[in-house]
Amino acid sequence: MKKKLNFSPRNVRKKVASYIITNRLFISYFILSLIGTILLRYNTVGKALSIKPIICDIALILIIGSFGYFVKPKKQFRYYFICMLVYTVAEVLNSIYYTFFVSFASFGEISSLSQTDTVTGSIIERLKLTDFSYIFLILLFILIHHILKTSPYYSYMSKVEKGKKMFLSTFIVGLVFLGITFITASKSDYSRLNKQWNRIYIVERFGIIMYQGNDLFQTLTPKFSSLFGYEDSAKLFKEFYSSNESKEYEETNKYTNILEGKNVIFVHMEGIQTYLMNLNFNGVEATPTINKLSKEGLFFDHFYPQISTGTSSDTEFTLLTSLLPASSGVVFTTYYDREYVTIPKLLKEKGYYTFSMHGNLASMWNRNKVHPNLGYEGMYFKESFDFTEDDVINLGINDKLFFKQAIPILEKIEQDNKNYMGTIITLSNHSPFIFLDKYGEYDMSVTYKDEAGNDVTTNYLANTPVGNYITSAHYADVALGEFIDYINASPYFNDTVFVMYGDHDAKLSRKELNYLYNYDYKTGEVYEEDDPEYTNYDYFDHELNKNTPLIIWTKNKSIRNKLHGTNSNVMGMYDIMPTIGNMMGFKNDFALGHDIFNIKDKNLVVYPNGNYVTNYVYYNNSKNEYKIISDKAVLNENYVEKNASYAEKRLEVSNALIVHDLIKNEKDNLEKMIENRNSEEN
Repeated sequence: MKKKLNFSPRNVRKKVASYIITNRLFISYFILSLIGTILLRYNTVGKALSIKPIICDIALILIIGSFGYFVKPKKQFRYYFICMLVYTVAEVLNSIYYTFFVSFASFGEISSLSQTDTVTGSIIERLKLTDFSYIFLILLFILIHHILKTSPYYSYMSKVEKGKKMFLSTFIVGLVFLGITFITASKSDYSRLNKQWNRIYIVERFGIIMYQGNDLFQTLTPKFSSLFGYEDSAKLFKEFYSSNESKEYEETNKYTNILEGKNVIFVHMEGIQTYLMNLNFNGVEATPTINKLSKEGLFFDHFYPQISTGTSSDTEFTLLTSLLPASSGVVFTTYYDREYVTIPKLLKEKGYYTFSMHGNLASMWNRNKVHPNLGYEGMYFKESFDFTEDDVINLGINDKLFFKQAIPILEKIEQDNKNYMGTIITLSNHSPFIFLDKYGEYDMSVTYKDEAGNDVTTNYLANTPVGNYITSAHYADVALGEFIDYINASPYFNDTVFVMYGDHDAKLSRKELNYLYNYDYKTGEVYEEDDPEYTNYDYFDHELNKNTPLIIWTKNKSIRNKLHGTNSNVMGMYDIMPTIGNMMGFKNDFALGHDIFNIKDKNLVVYPNGNYVTNYVYYNNSKNEYKIISDKAVLNENYVEKNASYAEKRLEVSNALIVHDLIKNEKDNLEKMIENRNSEEN
């Protein structure tokens, strides 16, 4: 005789109570783990109670937790503790990582952890108590275990628990929630999960556990099998570079070959942003040198770095190759041994001597291995300079002494070589901006009239993150000015062009920068949004404010007469190589950027997270939102979507090329494909 199911309220309450009593450890694990994932989203991307990532988190916490039922009750704590420990470590790491990089950590970047000893101060300065709030949850779990251990709970469960049955039922419930996650996922969701480059979106949509697990899979798969995804990547590579799409806007212009046979030195200006050029305190500009050079040379005032988590190293890579950073890992540490077409290599073919210069350890960002592979012959790093610990600001020799000692090295290079190309990397303006006793004086005080008509002076920016940054940047600018004075006074460098660029933003938060735009120094408070003095500074404003100066300058007045003025079309770091290449007479067939003087107002700057900016809009990929940034914008209905597709294609092509070393492995096949296609057309 079949037993009838009893769904009366009384019976349901009885079963629920029985389940709670006999699964207290598992329920504690489940609830605390779920709180941790919700807390991470609250502390990073917001939308803590968004239902979709919660459903996915529930699914994975249940599925992972279900295997604990195969362990004897008295030892289950160890299993669940290890699970929670893994979650907690991931949450703490990602919380800190998001604060510093506005992204989430990748296993592919573990190889770059050796770099943290040089930027530890930057990270520590930005730590918050909330970054460690997750530890409280695991401590609470230990306390619950201790309470259960002092009760008959574990002894009782050893007698009554049916492990296999509990595993199966818990696992199935987890699968149901996981099924809901994937049934409700869109085609775009699957695409982003597979490609992994839009990390913020993945965490917002699928939660941190799915993100981290998928990231581990994406990181390890190519290591286990070099053929995984190779065919698709090779096909994408060949189709893109054999198509007209990759050759758009290839033409000559008034700058073609204007610098052929000239020397070029790239000056990598650490953390310098363009908005600094508009700041003036007590009649003294924050960046007088850069302002002066921008008027003497060719200035690009809407120039945007395209960095991921490799920051300065991403800038070096993108500038030299016209490719984008990798979607997982840092190219300088994970994919440094691939074959790339670079500015140093192309100029070496023209007989140029190539070098790099940096006042820190050669091992920082793996440069001792990367730079030779990128085509640099000479490397002048820490051991090439004479200084003491008192001469150090932040990561190495201070910029003033660095530039002073660089001059005789540069003059010797010119004496010994007909032509040369080099990169000089500055250091002093690296975060944290705390070396106030070494920056020198820069008076940012403001004087105003109080209600009684008396003059009141306040230095409201003193000891604030943005105030310290401005002081640091002013020091770096003064040091650059001294370098330019050396260049002008030297009998050398008459045939040398300097390309100066800010490598990335200063990593100040929107809240910290809002202090500069909306702080009322008279009241000591930030303006409210309804205040007539309030300046709007939203997410899009903050992203656009991350642009940095790009200046092409020379002391040769004849060349300067041809290279001057301001170009206001948006330009990315990957556009430098094609632009300079056109001027110097070299070309990279694998460049993703364009000569800005050919593409002009049709240019699009792609960011590694899928965002993009044009002359008319800034597009946020994770939210599928955009802001019109030009009064001249007349957009058709497909403008945003078409450009989003354009951005995604370039991210895919760049990543495929990097991960699978396609220039080395598929260059010959690509050339044959193009040759066959040309013969068919003829």
